[in-house]
This record gives sequence, C-alpha cells and structure tokens, in this order.
Amino acid sequence: MALFRNFLRDGLRFVCAAALILASQRTEGQVPSGQTQDRAQLLGGQANPTVPNVTPSGENQGYAVASPNEKDIGEQQILKRMEEYRPFTVSVYSPFFWTSNVALVSSGEEDDFVVAPGVTLLYQPRITKTFYGEIGVVQQFFLYDRFSELNFSSFDAIAGVVYYLPQFHNLSLRARYDYNRLTDIDHFDEFFVNHSIILNADLPFRIGRAQQVFAGVALNLSFYANPDPPRRNDYSFYVGYDVALSHSFSIDAAARVAVRDYYAGDRTDVSEILSLSANYRIRDWLTLSALSSFAWNQSNHSVFDYSVANIGGGVALTLKF
Repeated sequence: MALFRNFLRDGLRFVCAAALILASQRTEGQVPSGQTQDRAQLLGGQANPTVPNVTPSGENQGYAVASPNEKDIGEQQILKRMEEYRPFTVSVYSPFFWTSNVALVSSGEEDDFVVAPGVTLLYQPRITKTFYGEIGVVQQFFLYDRFSELNFSSFDAIAGVVYYLPQFHNLSLRARYDYNRLTDIDHFDEFFVNHSIILNADLPFRIGRAQQVFAGVALNLSFYANPDPPRRNDYSFYVGYDVALSHSFSIDAAARVAVRDYYAGDRTDVSEILSLSANYRIRDWLTLSALSSFAWNQSNHSVFDYSVANIGGGVALTLKF
C-alpha cells in the first residue's frame, strides 16, 4: 500500500505540471498541413540525444541487463544503478539542424536552418522488479531561420507502463497513451490535437560488453484527432546499432520503415528513415551530439512524396533523481 500511495502522490505532481502547461496555451487556430506531424517526428525524434532516435523513451530500469540506452561499460556501473534507481528525469535540450526540404514538399524544395529546443519531465516508478510506470510531459519548439511562418510548438503528455522480460532475451514491452498538441508560436493557437495509443516491443542483442544490436516494432494508433484529415495510424519496424567506444563516447545508428494509414482521403504513405548520431558525454548530466537523419516518403498520392536530409548537432542537460 505504501508503494501505491507513493506512486499516486508522485504521479499527481506530474499531472499537475502537465495541467499548468496546458492551461497556459490557447485552444484556437488553423488547420495544419499533414506534413507538420512529419516535421515534428523527424526533428523531435532526435531532440534528446541521450536516448535512441527510433524507439520510445526508456532505459535500463534497475536490473542487471543492458538496454539500447546503456552507454556504460562494465558490470560495476550497472550494479551501482541497481542500488541507486532514480525514477525522475528532467532533460533540457536544444538540437539544431540544416534541413534540405523545410516544408517536406515533392517539388520546389527549399532548405533552411532550424533550432528545436525542448524540455522533458518523466517519472518512471518501479512497481515491481521488471514492471514500471511512465508519466511525463514534453514541450518542444521548432524555430526556422528564413521560413519563420513554419514555426510551431509540440506538447505531449504521456502515461503508460513498460514490462521487461530478461528471461526472453531482455525483451521489453511498452504500452502508452499519448496526447499531442501542435500550436503556432506567436499566440500558441492550437491547430492540431491527437490522442493515440502507442504499443512497442523492443528486443536487444548484446555483442560483447560495448556493442548492441536491437530490433523492434511499434504501433501508433490514433483514436481521436481534431481536425480529422491529418489523423493516421503508424505501423513501423526498426533496427539499430549502438557502440560505446569509450566510457564517454558512443555512436548510434538506426533504420525505420513505417506505413502510415490516413483516415481521410484514401491516403497511405510508406516512409524510410535512417539516423546516425555520435554522442560525447562530458558529465553524467551533459551530452554533446552530432545528429543526422535522412527520410524518404512515398504516397499513393504523389503530391505527398518527399525526401529530406537533416544534419546538425545538439546539447542535452539531463538530471535524474
């Protein structure tokens, strides 16, 4: 009972924080282009370089098994984390990119420079040894240099659970509710809201003490959106590779194929995304990264075809307690 009361008490704090952020934003606005979701996912997916770019956020949760996010070498550090599990994460980050196709259009591409500062608050209570809760909020801004009319912000509130199965090759299963709200920057007028359920299975394969390959599937199922036309379900498969070249320096690579089934307009897209990052951890709480991603989108409506390259870097400050 004491553990359950603590879970409710700490979780309530995060719910209140989310409510305060929502209350500060207005609820009117314009209908967005469906491509805005893609821009948020492509650039926001690399927002925090301390986690993999193609998988939902997660980490080694306290038992002696390495996850895709584990960058330390040696069992002593893993055991130390087992003894000092810290469920709260606060991360402030600012990635920046040169993008080759600012509006994700099929013709007449324009390039630009974009900065995407953001903050993440995450609470992951340990319910049992391998079963955890997840409650969090994410606020990120996308600010363009020449095409400032494309500026927007993205807010997410998430709640879910994650279950680790070390007896099945360290398989992890995650179920999460996600509330996403897109607004403009000038007045925070809302132009798109989406409610979805995200289901994910992730399977890592350890190679020695410093390398890891992982594969997984993810379903992002929208059950309500306003306005309805950009609403879609995403079905994706991904693979990745992590290598820790030293205690402080690591390289991550990932590839994802996603099928996007839109509810309106008989539209179906297939997207391929490649990402590569090099991360240097200056301190436990400070990471510098070089970031890149490349994406190709093919649609049964050719007007939505596009390709884009995003190349840049980022800095992240992360505190766990």
